[in-house]
Amino acid sequence: MWMPSYTRRMPPAATLSAEELHQLYLPNTRSELVRGELVVREPAGYRHGDVAMQLGIIIASFVKDHSLGKTFAAETGFTLRRDPDTVRAADVAFLSTARLPDSGTSGFAEVAPDLVVEVLSPDDRGGDVLAKVGDWLIAGTRLVWVINPVHNTAQVYRADGSVTLLGPRDALDGEGVLQGFSCALQSVLM
Repeated sequence: MWMPSYTRRMPPAATLSAEELHQLYLPNTRSELVRGELVVREPAGYRHGDVAMQLGIIIASFVKDHSLGKTFAAETGFTLRRDPDTVRAADVAFLSTARLPDSGTSGFAEVAPDLVVEVLSPDDRGGDVLAKVGDWLIAGTRLVWVINPVHNTAQVYRADGSVTLLGPRDALDGEGVLQGFSCALQSVLM
């Protein structure tokens, strides 16, 4: 069954495992596994990539300067659930030193990042975004920032269930996850 061009759900002939997803070769696509079902999206657009990269650079610099852990680039997969498997990929992710898997880990790490950044594309569907945010939080992610470059806003989702809407003059705050981190939203949306 075909979905709109930005998201295709592959026919559910059989559920896939995280390991089977890792073995697939799907050129020029972004893939995730949601409860065993392969979800394929088109590559991100120019604006999406720019915003994700700008914020990724800022977060990675802060994390490195303060020796807090590791920052992961777009499309790094994390296994969030098993049987059926769910593998999600964020635009930017941060894992604290205490939660890092073994450095020899291959495939998808079985851990939820401490912080996840999702940058919306113009054709992202609200329900799909909320489902992804829910998967992150249920798996143990403590903070999710959903950046909307079209509306110059961000929504901050927390593990305690609270949500905050930020405007362009507001700042993304690392709260207890990236203690001391603050970044003006407007600076990554320019």
